Amino acid sequence: MNLLLEIPISKIRETLLLMSSLAERNCADALRAFHGRDGSLAASVEEGDSQIDRLEMEIDEEVIAYMATRGPVATDCRFALAASKISSNLERIGDEATTIARRSLLLNQEPPLQLPAELSGMADAALKMLRDSMGAFIENKPDQALEIITRDKAVDLINRQITCELTTRMKESESLINRCLNLMRVVKSIERIADHAANIAEDVYYLYRGRDIRHGRAGQEKDALQQRQSDENPQPAAP
Repeated sequence: MNLLLEIPISKIRETLLLMSSLAERNCADALRAFHGRDGSLAASVEEGDSQIDRLEMEIDEEVIAYMATRGPVATDCRFALAASKISSNLERIGDEATTIARRSLLLNQEPPLQLPAELSGMADAALKMLRDSMGAFIENKPDQALEIITRDKAVDLINRQITCELTTRMKESESLINRCLNLMRVVKSIERIADHAANIAEDVYYLYRGRDIRHGRAGQEKDALQQRQSDENPQPAAP
């Protein structure tokens, strides 16, 4: 690659990784504030979100300048497009962290509510999807990105289970309605974080494989990958 092309790409990559680090930190802080009923930590999450917003705009400006002045080839065009879409998903993840923090502050105004047993595992799974998606981007691992996308279904399932549980609680006791509704929004934000992490994984796969796997195509691509791996490593015939 031409060095003049590599310099702006490196700058975009560095800004994107900084944005990812801040988004992950905000999510972790929001969840700690939620579980620990820590109002000061929850308030700090909203302050941190403004920096994530600024970085998204900075990446957009860098991508536009790069496309306008460098005349990039196909692979570099994919990088620019993927970087812009990844930054958009990271910004939305930051927004969901802010939502969790705000709902935590509302929940702090009322007596503690017993949390569903599956909630901690759901949050851990969503954050791991985010870390692994960005890891696939950094390490050029599209097959890992493909695997990450499949994890989103498990998070969706837990979201539905918790929502059903909270709905039942509200029917049983009107005094719990407000707290359960706020908790439902926290759970939905965690589910949305996982969705955006899956979107990032799709963008990573597009970047390195040049194939669009949105709208349900990831399953077909995974089946094709497994078939290729099977063809390359055939099982020995039984004696």
